[in-house]
Amino acid sequence: MALVRIGVDIGGTFTDFVGWRSDSSAGIKRLKVPSTPPNFAQGFQDGFERLLAALGVQDDDEVVVMHGTTVSTNTVIERSADPVALFVTEGFRDILELQRLRLKNPIDLFSSRALPLVPRNLVFEIPERLGADTEVLMAVDEQAVRDAVAAVQAQKIASIAVVLLHSFREPAHERKVRDIIAVTAPDIDVCISSDIWPRMGEYERAVNATLNVYVKPRVKSYLQEIERYLNERLSSARLYVTRSNGGALGLADAMNFPVHTLLSGPASGVTATQTIAGSSRHEYMLTFDMGGTSTDVSLVRQGQPTVTAQGAVGDFPITLPVTEIEAIGAGGGSLVRLNGPAMRVGPESAGAFPGPAAFGRGGDKPTVTDAYLLCGYLNPENFLGGAMQLDIDRAASAYLPVAQQLGVSTTEAADACLSVTTSNMVSRILPYLAAHGLDPQNVTLVLFGGNGALHGPLLADEIGINSIVVPPAPSVFCARGGVVTSLTHDVIAVVQGSTITDELISNEFETLKAETLVWLSHQIDISRLISVEHEFWAELRYKGQSFQVAVAVPVGANGKFPDLTAIAGTFHDEHNRLYSHCDRAAPVEFVELRVRVCGSLPMPQDEQAPVEPVTEIVAAGHRDIRIAGKLHSSALTYRRKDLNVGSSVPGPCIIEEGDSTVLVPASFHASTLPTGALALTRRP
Repeated sequence: MALVRIGVDIGGTFTDFVGWRSDSSAGIKRLKVPSTPPNFAQGFQDGFERLLAALGVQDDDEVVVMHGTTVSTNTVIERSADPVALFVTEGFRDILELQRLRLKNPIDLFSSRALPLVPRNLVFEIPERLGADTEVLMAVDEQAVRDAVAAVQAQKIASIAVVLLHSFREPAHERKVRDIIAVTAPDIDVCISSDIWPRMGEYERAVNATLNVYVKPRVKSYLQEIERYLNERLSSARLYVTRSNGGALGLADAMNFPVHTLLSGPASGVTATQTIAGSSRHEYMLTFDMGGTSTDVSLVRQGQPTVTAQGAVGDFPITLPVTEIEAIGAGGGSLVRLNGPAMRVGPESAGAFPGPAAFGRGGDKPTVTDAYLLCGYLNPENFLGGAMQLDIDRAASAYLPVAQQLGVSTTEAADACLSVTTSNMVSRILPYLAAHGLDPQNVTLVLFGGNGALHGPLLADEIGINSIVVPPAPSVFCARGGVVTSLTHDVIAVVQGSTITDELISNEFETLKAETLVWLSHQIDISRLISVEHEFWAELRYKGQSFQVAVAVPVGANGKFPDLTAIAGTFHDEHNRLYSHCDRAAPVEFVELRVRVCGSLPMPQDEQAPVEPVTEIVAAGHRDIRIAGKLHSSALTYRRKDLNVGSSVPGPCIIEEGDSTVLVPASFHASTLPTGALALTRRP
């Protein structure tokens, strides 16, 4: 019996699979199949069957499936689920309307606040009140709850979120309301905010709770369909879902708390990047995951992902600890249009069907992928390793109206599209790096996703990034995150307002640690894990500030936590790193404590490329390519497998492998690292 780990990442255009057997020396198996919207489960089943055959899975093998999905994300962005209701403390009916004072773009005179997910007529006030010290100022009015439930039933609403004041300290009132609803209307699904993330901020908790009940029916239905298929096909398989914090959680938790999966797919790519960071000399790695619909970037610092409680999906903030993702509405399927003489690219996408015009599925609008083909980056005969042919004539026809309006050739119009796409990325990525205090010259760009290795080098050339890493099989790299991810969970305690002592900090951390172990035991038999590790964090701020800074709290060799002075000193250092200033004489306030548990399963180790004598690399062919307005005639093309460790090829050139293509601009040269990754380095 062997352990088989399978990672699955479903995107809008393609579904990616990566598999690994613990008893095989054959390494990792990879597979890419078209997604099948709206029935994404069919694409999952098609690819899963092929991967099982490639891995030689037997009935007695232990199969662990880590599944990344965009079902919850798309539901929120499209606002396509059924309406839900919200129960709040009396006097707080407009909590979703008022939101926060902060504006998304304070210098835009025409900006407006996002429409709430729950309309005001579906928000119901419940007479009750807890004080900030948890004193009961007013008991729950049980009849008011029943009346509100009756009003919900009259409007045929099937889900209710409950968000009451100060429930982050004492959830008793929320639980009582939930219990009353369960007795009065057992068919209604209820979510209370204190079960998701009990932190300060009634608006933030309200958003978390309403997002959870909003996406829950659709996510639950999808996961149950996958579960039924797996149970019938392979009874030994255990299904987990990758989550926004870069880890994974069990099926039951994923169905009950799908809000944790809103950034499921992009976070997996960052997790996979950590395996590269652990074996490299790069201190700052900027991930660049470009798929068919969007591009996601994130920062890995000293081998650790950037975690934030200020994420967002669509119009809504996510105040959970998530891997920080900066999403850009530009992908291979992004549609190109003219607004007068100005070219616009995205965020609308052609999706998987009909897809880009070159796919030959009926699409007739120009896309970024069509531009890659017209500019010579893609080989029409070798897309997806030859499994799919691209039609360059259809791509040219799609760009013809744009070219005619601009008075240029179709190739020049396609080149302009790529320049506009790059500019869109630059406008988002430079501020992102600046917010982290980083110069582009000091980061290494890690390229993956179906189009990352094509467009990432254009971005690097534009903003002055000197170092690029392209992992093996970059187009399925997010799925690879599924075979190296751990079972990860965060818990929180609010300590603001308490008398902070060394003993309180230690006791709270130990209590939270015990809570994480209970969670982990519900996900898996802990004895099957190869390691269980904990991280301890404190969020602090200067008194009078509105925002806190998270700092790691190390555990000493004696198992003790540092004292308050040492933790405050770490806060000053981090504040200085982020904002170039600190005030070590100013009073510091502890706000929250957080503990993260990571339970690791056996996983594949980094594959080492065979070391062979460096010989002259023979080009596989040549073709004309156009980069940033310049035509490079007869640029050489290479097969990635022909580049052995230590060999180097100069740009401009193209490097091809089965399911991905790497563009090397004229200012870079490419070489193969011992891990099998490609390194693109700017020439002196």
